[in-house]
Amino acid sequence: MRTVVTGGAGFIGSHLCDRLLAEGHEVIAIDNLVTGDAANIAQLASHERFRYIRHDVSNFVFVPGTVDVVWHLASPASPNPTSPYGYPQLPIQTLKVGALGTHNALGLAHANEATFLLASTSEVYGDPQVHPQREDYWGHVDPVGPRSMYDEAKRFAEAITMAYHRYHGLDTRIARIFNTYGPRMRLDDGRVVPNFLCQALTGRPLTIYGDGSQTRSFCYVDDLIGGLYRLMLTEVHDPLNLGNPEEITVRDLAETVLRLTGSAAGIEILPDRRAPADPQQRRPDITRAMDLLDWKPRIALEEGLRRTIEDFRRRL
Repeated sequence: MRTVVTGGAGFIGSHLCDRLLAEGHEVIAIDNLVTGDAANIAQLASHERFRYIRHDVSNFVFVPGTVDVVWHLASPASPNPTSPYGYPQLPIQTLKVGALGTHNALGLAHANEATFLLASTSEVYGDPQVHPQREDYWGHVDPVGPRSMYDEAKRFAEAITMAYHRYHGLDTRIARIFNTYGPRMRLDDGRVVPNFLCQALTGRPLTIYGDGSQTRSFCYVDDLIGGLYRLMLTEVHDPLNLGNPEEITVRDLAETVLRLTGSAAGIEILPDRRAPADPQQRRPDITRAMDLLDWKPRIALEEGLRRTIEDFRRRL
């Protein structure tokens, strides 16, 4: 098939391009490189079935020829307010790509009668009052809070995707992606895994804000891509969680990173500076993904971290 990947030079988008090409598809990656990196797709530049277009999908999207599938992954994704690539630093761009960008990507799919997949996020659940989070949970979200530009952009993206499905009959999918990590994450991304790896590999203490008891669930990128690919091959139109239900505290993650990197720098405890909307717990219920896709993560955290450490060590 001939496929378009918006955000194709991003962390997850570039891995998706790799998988699609390996499956025999023709791939057109669109990215404006605000948070993506051309280095992520440099290995694909000479591939006969790959084309890159530098473009902001918040503006009208035109792709010559027919398109069979549109994968809409374009968006800033880091919640870190100190990272130049975090959505708190790019609030207008984040809202525009979630609203206008999704509208334009849906328009491209509609014009071609193509299948459309939206990469949504666990952030649509906000600071959840239900644990683990199931797809039928409506969320606990502050619409004007410090994370609202991302939360509400993705919630709108889901709403307009379902509107296109119901009104135009467009063949759509919605993946709610939980914390994902792996090679090609930006070194200065600001999220906990890149932070810990960069600190450990450069001999600095791993910084934890608060007591480190907050939990996260980390899915290795290859597992996530497998879930996205399987979702596209189904006819599941309602939102579907994709992530790893294995939960770990931030402190346990730090200790694991220290052990795997061989770092003796230790852990530095700092005052809790997390935003009020920063969720204390995040864990997906993937029952529907297991039932409908016959999918679940297979790469254990330590193995995924080893692969990611190798990539980070090379780039550092």
